[in-house]
Parts: sequence; C-alpha cells; structure tokens
Amino acid sequence: MNGEIEALKRKAYQLRRDVVEMVYRAKSGHPGGALGMADVLTVLHYKFIRADPKNPSWPDRDRFILSNGHTCPILYAILADKGYFPREELWRLRKLGALLQGHPSTAHKIPGVEFSSGSLGIGLSFACGVALAGKIDKRSYRVFCSISDAECQEGQTWEAALTAHHYKLDNLIAILDRNRCQIDGPTEKVMALEPLAEKWRAFGWEVFEIDGHDYEQIIFAFEAALKVRGRPKIIISHNLLGKGVSFMEGDYKWHHGAPSAEEFEQAMRELAQHMEGSP
Repeated sequence: MNGEIEALKRKAYQLRRDVVEMVYRAKSGHPGGALGMADVLTVLHYKFIRADPKNPSWPDRDRFILSNGHTCPILYAILADKGYFPREELWRLRKLGALLQGHPSTAHKIPGVEFSSGSLGIGLSFACGVALAGKIDKRSYRVFCSISDAECQEGQTWEAALTAHHYKLDNLIAILDRNRCQIDGPTEKVMALEPLAEKWRAFGWEVFEIDGHDYEQIIFAFEAALKVRGRPKIIISHNLLGKGVSFMEGDYKWHHGAPSAEEFEQAMRELAQHMEGSP
C-alpha cells in the first residue's frame, strides 16, 4: 500500500504541474480548485474508475461527471496522461478552435468528457439521470460526480439530492470539493453551508468526510462508499484550494487567475520539490 500511495502522490504532483503550465500558457483559467482536487481525483481515476482510453464510448465504462467545470484543467491533465488525447492539446487550453476550452464541452467531442459544465448546480442532476439509466438498463457502471461546496448554495443541487435518494441510486457517488472558497470570497461569508454533512444525511445520503490530501482516507472512503447499497453516497473532501503552491493555498483570489512569469517559475519549483519528496 505504501508504494502505491507514493506513486499516486507523485502522479498528483505531476498533474498539478500540468495544471499550472496550462493556465500559465493560456493566461487565464481556474488553478486553485484544480490544484486542490488533484489528490482525490488522482486516486479516483488511477485506482477506481473502470474505463478504456482506447474505447471512450464503452457502454459499461464508469462515468465521471465534472459539475464544477471550472476545475477542468485537472481533468484534462488526467485524460491526456491516460491517453485519451495527445498531451500537446494541454498547451492549447482556451485557444480559439482548440479541443480544450475553459469549461468541458461534449460539443467539442473531447474523449473522456461526459458532460458540458460551467453553469454550476446542474451536474448532480445530470449524474442522477445517468445513474438511473444505468439501473433501468441493468448496466454495471458506476457514476462519480464532482461538485463544489458553493454549488450547495443552489436549489437544484438539493432537488438532485432528493431524486437520488428517492430512486435509491446506490450506483452514484458524489465527491464534494469542500475548500470553503468561491469566486466572491469564503463560502461561509457568502452563504454559510454548515452543518453540511448533517444536511446530506438528512436528505438520505451515506456521508463520508475526509481530509482530501490524506491518501489513506481517500482510498478508504471510495472503498467504503462502493460497498454501500440502497442509497446514494457522498464524500465530503476537505481540500485546500491551491494545494502545493504556497502563494495560492487557501486564497480564494486564486479561484481564477493566471500566474505571472515569476509566479509560474516559483509554482513549478515548489511542485517539483513536492513530487520528489523534498521539504
């Protein structure tokens, strides 16, 4: 297990470097959330999701729905690393006519992208539909849906939560990016969410709360969630926005924005040190 965890950690920091370089080259983007979600999404995509990059439309593939679409640089980095499309596409992020835009789009037919997101609050509803279709069609796939904590300020999220419980969608696992930041400031100042876990439990979900940078907790949560039957599951992942880049960590202003040349060099240096296990 220790060897596996170390390999996953190195992979996450490699992907973080791709995120920073993508946003730097594009001169715009949303680095903070992407960096914060890197650990939990690395574990999900490299250990748990069943999919085939050579056959992205495989009917029994697990589905990953990125509702908080602004964090797409981390998803793009993962998909390129796994061979869904050439790595060179990463450096064309947000360019006119490029495959990869600032939010995921199925209109661009990006291999591995299941949902067009950007308008927050609708991804969980879509995920419910996909999970329900799987039940009706007697398919074996699981549905994983990433949502942001700020999306829990929106009514449609809670309508979806009711739907998932009503239809007993135990093939659905939501991952909630609880970084306490949104573009306007700290979530608890914009619109307080706590007690968040209790709210989800009241809606009939099985709830797991984890440190989103502790690999043993992340792995345990996914393993435990996959065993639960009869109800939907949610993993509330307490993530640090901008994780791995000192000047971005915990600063909601890095929800959006591109680093300067000096900031880029510092960020890449810090991430390289983390990847090699340096202090």
